Amino acid sequence: MKTVVIALGGNAILQPKQKGTIEEQMANVSYSAQQIVKLIQAGYRVVIAHGNGPQVGNILLQNAAARDQVPAMPLDVCGAESQGLIGYMIQQCIGNELAKAGLDKQVATVLTQVVVDRNDPAFQNPTKPVGAFYSQEEAEKNMKEKGETWIEDSGRGWRKVVPSPAPKEISEIDTIRTLVENGVIVIAAGGGGIPVEKKGNQLAGVEAVIDKDLASALLAKQLGADILVIATDVSHVAINWGKPDQKDLETLTVEEAKTYLDEGQFGKGSMGPKVEAALGFVESGGEALITSLANLEAGVKGESGTRIIKG
Repeated sequence: MKTVVIALGGNAILQPKQKGTIEEQMANVSYSAQQIVKLIQAGYRVVIAHGNGPQVGNILLQNAAARDQVPAMPLDVCGAESQGLIGYMIQQCIGNELAKAGLDKQVATVLTQVVVDRNDPAFQNPTKPVGAFYSQEEAEKNMKEKGETWIEDSGRGWRKVVPSPAPKEISEIDTIRTLVENGVIVIAAGGGGIPVEKKGNQLAGVEAVIDKDLASALLAKQLGADILVIATDVSHVAINWGKPDQKDLETLTVEEAKTYLDEGQFGKGSMGPKVEAALGFVESGGEALITSLANLEAGVKGESGTRIIKG
């Protein structure tokens, strides 16, 4: 039985221009669950990772709005909160779809800590904007009093920026592996994982954001998964995107992918990180697929999407 790690993009939980009500998010997650259960029915073992950008953003806004009443929580704690709320939605929706299909399987969400290295260059150059927009005066106050890094963001105000270091280790990997081997459908490494650093044999949270796709690739690698699926809002990776000569790619070798990345074919804020994450997994011996949720089952069966192979 093959093991598939599925990295759900943000659109699987919250669509653009939606307000983010629980009804909206549950409807989106329910559709995602329907596609995932098709894979389970086809005999695959499934592990699910997911993004959390909009949800963490909302938690930070809630922190800001209530800062005079309750203490604001640091980013690692906000990430943990988002793992719980998104995990709950995915866990319930998959459970409901399994019941409809007459499948007696358990679903579990694992609160997942992901170890990063304090020597990662990202800590010297924070680039990931988080939270609400503030005035320059408030930003300068936080920089002076808290040692934070803030930037002016596109004329809309000032935002805090945090490091985005590379994931090094999935802390709960043995627990996740045990659950998977016993037939449990696992939701893990949500939002790239809760960023932590090791201090001897102790863990401590850090103010950072980990790329969801890189963390999913690491999870797949450490699990020894057969396939990593990065589910996004397009059916294929393409070159010359949005141009008259756009070409959808059915297969992409490691060498071809690196060439296209060097040429700037894949956007740094969109397809680029997904291809880079897929490459990391393929180079470790696995097989990767980038496709849309609607094509999930067909993609895993080799009938759709872009498959990244060694060559």
